[in-house]
Amino acid sequence: MTMIMKTGLIALALLGSTVLTVGIAQAADKEISWIYCGDTIDPIHTKYIKQWEEKNPGWKVTPEVVGWAQCQDKTTLAVAGTPVAMAYVGSRTLKEFAQNDLIVPVPMTDAEKKAYYPHIVDTVTFQGTQWGVPIAFSTKALYWNKDLFKQAGLDPEKPPKTWAEEIADAKTIKEKTGIPGFGLSAKTFDNTMHQFMHWVYANNGSVIDAEGKITLDSPQVLAALKAYKDIAAYAEEGPTAYEQNEVRAIFLDGKVAMIQAGSGAAYRLKDTKINWGVTTLPLGPDAKGPGTLLITDSLAIFKGSGVEDKATEFAKYITSPDIQAEYELQGGAGLTPLRPSAKVDEFVAKDPFWKPFIEGISYGGPEPLFTDYKGFQNSMIEMVQSVITGKAEPEDAIKKAASEIEAFK
Repeated sequence: MTMIMKTGLIALALLGSTVLTVGIAQAADKEISWIYCGDTIDPIHTKYIKQWEEKNPGWKVTPEVVGWAQCQDKTTLAVAGTPVAMAYVGSRTLKEFAQNDLIVPVPMTDAEKKAYYPHIVDTVTFQGTQWGVPIAFSTKALYWNKDLFKQAGLDPEKPPKTWAEEIADAKTIKEKTGIPGFGLSAKTFDNTMHQFMHWVYANNGSVIDAEGKITLDSPQVLAALKAYKDIAAYAEEGPTAYEQNEVRAIFLDGKVAMIQAGSGAAYRLKDTKINWGVTTLPLGPDAKGPGTLLITDSLAIFKGSGVEDKATEFAKYITSPDIQAEYELQGGAGLTPLRPSAKVDEFVAKDPFWKPFIEGISYGGPEPLFTDYKGFQNSMIEMVQSVITGKAEPEDAIKKAASEIEAFK
C-alpha cells in the first residue's frame, strides 16, 4: 500500500494537467476518470460504482487500472487523451500537489471528521484544509515467535511491553539461540523511514508540528534513534540490505524472533507452522500509550477535469462508512479500518489478532507532510543508516537530518 515519490513528480503531474486541458473538449461531459492502483478492480468497488451510476443517470465512472509499481513510483498520473478527475495517491503527496495548485480541497464536515479514528484526518490535512479522502489505512504491531522465546528461556506468552524489555529479549534470544532477536529494516527504501517513525510515535515524538516547525531534534526522537542502534546489535546481519517485506519473509521462515509488521503478516502466518503472537508496539520512556505511524492512501481530486464537484461527491460515496467497511474487512486485505463501528467490533471478535493494530491508533501520529517528501524521506533513511552502520553517533545524525529537512517542508 505504501507509496514513494520519485524525482519529477511535479513535472509528471503538470504534464497530466496539460493532458487534462487538451482532452476536456473530446471527453464526455459526465465522465469521472479514476486512476486505480492494483492489478484488478476490487469487486466491491465494481459493485458500488455500478450502484452510483444507477443513482446518477448520465454519469460514468471509468477506472484506469495502474499496476502497484507504477502507482507507487508516481510515474503515471494521467491517461493520454482523457481528463483525470481522481487518482489514488499516497496521502504524503497531498501537500506538494496542493502547493502546486494541482488538486482541489476536499473539506470535511465536523461529523465526517468525528467518524474516523483519531488522527486519520490529520494525514490529509494541510493548513487546516483537507486535500484528499482516505481510502486505505495501515498500522503496525509487534509479532513474536513464541517457540524462539521458549528456546531462549523466555516466557513465550510474555512479549515485551517496553523498549528496554524488547532490547533485552532480543539480546537474550541472539545469545542463547544464535538466531536474530529482531528484524530491522534499514534498506534504502521508503519503509525504512516508516519503520523508524513507528518508534518515534511509540515514544510520543514527532518530526514536524502543525505549525510547520521541525521537531526532529528532540529527546523523544533521539531516544528512539538510540534504541534503534541498540537493538541493531541483535538484529539480522546487514540490516541495510533489508526492507520490511524481506524482514517479514525471514520471520515467516522462523529465522528471526520479533518484527514490527502490518496485519497482512497475520494472514500469511496462518499458513505456517510458526507458533506466533502479536501485540502493540513496545513503548518508549516518554510514551503516553501504544503508538504507531498512521499511513493512509487517499483519493485526490485533480483540477482541470471540469467534473471536480461530482468527482468529490463520488470519492466520498465510495469511501462512505458502510462501503469502506465492506472493502476493508475482507479477510487478508491487510487494511486497518478507518472508522470504528459495530462491524469492526464483530471483525475483531472473530479475528482477535486485529486488536493491537487498532489499539495503537489513539497515540499514533500521521505520516509527516512535506513539500519535498522524497528529500525528507532520504534524509531520514540516511540518518537511520548512518547510526546503524556506526558512521555517526545518534546525536550528530539527528542534528544533521533536522537541518536538512528544514529545506523540504
